[in-house]
Amino acid sequence: MGTVVLSGTAVLVVLGFGNHLYWLAAVAVLCLYVRYGRVAASAPAPGPAASPAPTTYKAYRARRDQQAKWERRYRRERPLESRRQERERGK
Repeated sequence: MGTVVLSGTAVLVVLGFGNHLYWLAAVAVLCLYVRYGRVAASAPAPGPAASPAPTTYKAYRARRDQQAKWERRYRRERPLESRRQERERGK
């Protein structure tokens, strides 16, 4: 992300030799990146993908058991779809 911002700023500076508004745009892009870009890049994204690895084996087992429960329920409620998926996987 930083590389894109810096290269975009360089382009705006080069274009700014013909029109000084591009220099203002370059400064604005850098200010916005310093203010919001670096903070957003260092902060973890919200959601389940951002959660760290399980801290305990007990938490891992609970998530694994819950996933197995959901998969069994899916196979029970949608037998045709689950059979098709098994055939595609080569079982």
